[in-house]
Amino acid sequence: MSRHERHLDVPSDEKEYSETQPHPTIFELQQQLNQPGTPKINLILVEPSGPRNIGNIARLCANFEINELRLVAPRCDPFCGEARQMAVHAAHLLERAPIYPDLSAAIADCRRVVAASGRKEGVPLPLLPPVEALSWLLAERVPPPSKQPVGAALVFGREDRGLSNDELLQAGCLLHIPAAPSYPSINLANAVAVVVQTLWTLRLNLDAGNSDLLNKAPRTVATRDAFEATLADAEALLLEVGFLLPHTARARMAKLRALLQRAQPDSAEVALLRGMVAQLRWAARRPCPPGAPH
Repeated sequence: MSRHERHLDVPSDEKEYSETQPHPTIFELQQQLNQPGTPKINLILVEPSGPRNIGNIARLCANFEINELRLVAPRCDPFCGEARQMAVHAAHLLERAPIYPDLSAAIADCRRVVAASGRKEGVPLPLLPPVEALSWLLAERVPPPSKQPVGAALVFGREDRGLSNDELLQAGCLLHIPAAPSYPSINLANAVAVVVQTLWTLRLNLDAGNSDLLNKAPRTVATRDAFEATLADAEALLLEVGFLLPHTARARMAKLRALLQRAQPDSAEVALLRGMVAQLRWAARRPCPPGAPH
């Protein structure tokens, strides 16, 4: 039997609710989210290890109108009975959740990416409170003639150690949930609940025309795959001409990545950078004319 054919076991505390209020509006809400001008929100879990957390988060996605749940190299069976039991009526989101080999593949079609970090020290980009980070995420809007929803991503890390600095550098903005200094560690599903409820509230304000929070970041940034391809081209060229050395390339490229992340280049600017790299590579490989200074 395939995972798409398995029966969903509804917990006893949910049965009365499901019989009296079968929530017929979830699919309608999902359709509303795909209207032109509205960001398509993808929630990404990197290497989750707890099926109950995954199921609970799938339910949160339905509660707060997240378009898609994406999983990166899960360390458990994300479609097992335990996960499905926690998802309850959000089983459709869990069943459709695509699995990616790494974070870069999961965010390739997204323009704005916010990554959550429980760490306050040693992170490669400034940490922002939820409202500020999520306002930046929602600032990406598609002009009305467009039929293609803009991709945006919320990224959460492993239950035991979160996201690495290399993964955090793939985001354009870092989010941190303030908590009591005596016990700042927050369970993954609880952290997701805080973030998606805040996002839901901001989206309601946006739909109501209250966009003051979003006016700070109206730029249309480049997609992640275009950004990453440009960085890869630049790294290859800098290694070729000797500016980077193999044993220090990773650290120096991390600094370049952080610089460009702060700038948040749009598609035209990324294309300009890639064109410059291509021209410089051509010039570096061009034979030097006889008698010309080296």
